[in-house]
Amino acid sequence: MREGSPDADSPMKQPSPTPEALRAFYAGLGLDLAMDAARSLAAYLDMLVRWNQRMNLVGARSWQEAAELAQDSLPLARLLDQLPLPAAPRVWDLGAGAGLPGIPLRCVWKKGRYWLVEAREKRALFLRQAVFSLKLGGTEVFMGRAEDFMAREGACDVLVSRAFMPWEKLLAFAGPRVAGGGFAVFMLNESLQGRPLPAGWRLYAEAVYEAGGKRRQLCALAPLDREGQGEADA
Repeated sequence: MREGSPDADSPMKQPSPTPEALRAFYAGLGLDLAMDAARSLAAYLDMLVRWNQRMNLVGARSWQEAAELAQDSLPLARLLDQLPLPAAPRVWDLGAGAGLPGIPLRCVWKKGRYWLVEAREKRALFLRQAVFSLKLGGTEVFMGRAEDFMAREGACDVLVSRAFMPWEKLLAFAGPRVAGGGFAVFMLNESLQGRPLPAGWRLYAEAVYEAGGKRRQLCALAPLDREGQGEADA
């Protein structure tokens, strides 16, 4: 066990998920999870629950609760596959926290180069351990301020965020770094259809799904003056 990480033999250790149990769990939510992805995701959820006992990474206290938090990643993978992205897209996940949705997403969607950006040291340590343990190719962790990361990397093809900051503020903050033909993708509780958007952006696509018994929206926004424009899909 890596120094500083939670002890797997702790008396508080929660039952670990099996790939089969995880597939059955998601099947009950109407989601299909391939077996190879289930193995990686089960290992991540087990790690998340164990570390969470010491570091309070997320509110989940069992793998089932953690699996509910991770389920956003499955419809997100489907949406990304529908977008006209380069063969090897550059994806930025700003304020990656404990790796939701990024780590589960990389278990099922492995295209391009995916950056998990996190300023808090303990969370960045967890992310690095997860990426290493799960052997997530093309996935890297940047520990530091998002401003410093963006200045170093320049531009992305996809900007992903779950709770880094309100989506309007994030567009103002990082939207200029989205390359031509790129997208900013947000997980929201409401549709953006018919709503006024920040200047220079349009709604390219939406996907509706259920998470935790609530209706959720994935909204992909595209810059107006760049390629890759299309019609929003409810």
